[in-house]
Amino acid sequence: MKDIIIIGAGPAGMTAAVYGLRAGKSVLVLSGRGYGGQIVNAAEIENYPAIPKISGVDFARQLYDQASALGAEFVSEKATGIEDQGDKKIVRTESGAYEGRAVVIAAGATNRTLGIEGESRLTGSGVSYCATCDGNFFRGRDVAVIGGGNTALEDAEVLSGIVNRVYLVHRRSEFRGEAAAVKRLESKANVEFVLDSVPEEIRGKFAVDTLTVKNVKTGEERELPVSGVFVAVGQVPENGDFANVMELDSSGYAAADESCVTRTPGVFAAGDCRAKKVRQLSTATADGAVAALAAVEYINGLG
Repeated sequence: MKDIIIIGAGPAGMTAAVYGLRAGKSVLVLSGRGYGGQIVNAAEIENYPAIPKISGVDFARQLYDQASALGAEFVSEKATGIEDQGDKKIVRTESGAYEGRAVVIAAGATNRTLGIEGESRLTGSGVSYCATCDGNFFRGRDVAVIGGGNTALEDAEVLSGIVNRVYLVHRRSEFRGEAAAVKRLESKANVEFVLDSVPEEIRGKFAVDTLTVKNVKTGEERELPVSGVFVAVGQVPENGDFANVMELDSSGYAAADESCVTRTPGVFAAGDCRAKKVRQLSTATADGAVAALAAVEYINGLG
C-alpha cells in the first residue's frame, strides 16, 4: 500500500509527488497519457517565477526527473474509479487496482477544440488555447479569438494591449460573457467583433497565415489575415470517473476550494480539474503543493 496515490502526471500531480515525498511519504503517480499534461504543448513558458524562459517539454521533463529522483513511482495506467474504504482508498485502473491511504486527483482538463481544418496541425505554430501564456509571442501582429464567453472576452482584452489587432469571432449576435467586458472591448479601436460567424479553416504552411470564417446568416465567407488564433470555447475536466468521491459543479469541475479538500476524507483535488477562476502553470503547481501537504496531514492523523 502506498501513502499517497496521485491521479494525473501534469504539473499539479508531479508537484504533489515532490511535496509528498519530501514529507517522507511513499507516492504512486498514475497517468494514462504519459507525463506533463497540457504544458507539453507550450512552445515556450515565460511567466513562471524565476524561470525566464523554458519549453513546456523541458519543464515537464525536469519536474518528472525531480519527482523520480525523490522516489516517485510512475505507472502508465489510466485511473477509472476510486473506492473509499475509510482509512484505505482503492484506485482502479484499466489494468488492475492500487491501494493507498490518501488520493490526490490531478486529472486535469482538455481544451475543447474547434475541430476544423488546420487546427491540430498548427497547434503550437499560431494556434493557442491560452492567451495569457502565449499572447506575448504575437506582439504587434493581428490575431483572432474564438468564443463568446467570459474567457474569450478576457483573452481579447488581454491581447488588445499586446497585439496590433484582435478579431473576436462569435457564432451568435450577442456574447454570453459579462456586459461590462463587452462594453470595454467595444471602446477599443483595435478590437473588431466578427459576429454571427463560425471558424471554417485555419491556413498556413508552417505557421498560421489566415483564418476563414463563415457568416451563419448569410453564408458569406471571409478570410482574416492573422498570425494567431486563440481558441476560447471551454475545457473538459477529466473528473467523470470520480464523481462518487467528490462534488462536481455544473461544468464537471471538482467543487473544492483553495484547500483542495473534497467531501471525502483523504481525497483531494488539484490543478486544472478543480473549480477555480485562474488556470495557469503557477496555480497548478500551487494546488499540487497544497493538496500533497493536506494529504500528509490527513495520513499523519490516522495514527
